[in-house]
Amino acid sequence: MTRPRKPRRITFNPNVTYFKPRGLPLSELEEVNLKIDELEAIRLCDLKDLSQEKAAKKMNISQSTLQRALTSARKKIADALINSKAIKIKKKL
Repeated sequence: MTRPRKPRRITFNPNVTYFKPRGLPLSELEEVNLKIDELEAIRLCDLKDLSQEKAAKKMNISQSTLQRALTSARKKIADALINSKAIKIKKKL
């Protein structure tokens, strides 16, 4: 039996949930799915300049879980920027 997932505290609700490169038709784009907890980790650590420890406490998760979310989010964002992919923010975990 697997361990139940610890609920994450997300205090940010984005108004926009989709980004795409300008000038490219949506039908021709691949999509990258960014989870809301990954976005929250990016917001707290990269935008708000919180340490990983403080950000993890705000999200009610361990620092190692936050690190995994950050790594995943940064890879997805880099992939979208470098390879001209759309970014879709998933509001549900």
